[in-house]
Amino acid sequence: MEQSVEAIRAIPGRMYEAWNRGDVAGFFADFAEDALFADLEGTIYRSRAEMISRHEELIATVVKGSRLVEGDVAFARIVSAGVGVVHSRVGMLLPGEEQPPSTRFSMQLFVTVWRDDRWVVVALENARLLSSESMAALESLAVG
Repeated sequence: MEQSVEAIRAIPGRMYEAWNRGDVAGFFADFAEDALFADLEGTIYRSRAEMISRHEELIATVVKGSRLVEGDVAFARIVSAGVGVVHSRVGMLLPGEEQPPSTRFSMQLFVTVWRDDRWVVVALENARLLSSESMAALESLAVG
């Protein structure tokens, strides 16, 4: 592998493919052992092993049979020698769905470093993509 933007850009796609196979270890294959990951709920995982353990539970229960679809890399950039960032967006289909609802799209910001002759993810933040209308509706439910 080489230090190219294309190599960084390919990471989310490999992750989506692994998820769709139910392969949690494959999903996190491009992560450093000491990577950090902030999930949708704000939980911070501080190791690849911790990420795999938690996501094996999720994929066996809450999101069993789900698929990641409509994945797109909005940008990928090498920001300095050996450091890159990637921003991707993806939707999640649950079993029986043909189209994910607009509230089930998320965006990810990856920080990658060149280590051991390959790009590895050292940090990832996953956040839900919500319209202003959806956020206002959620806020109205929380008031009271």
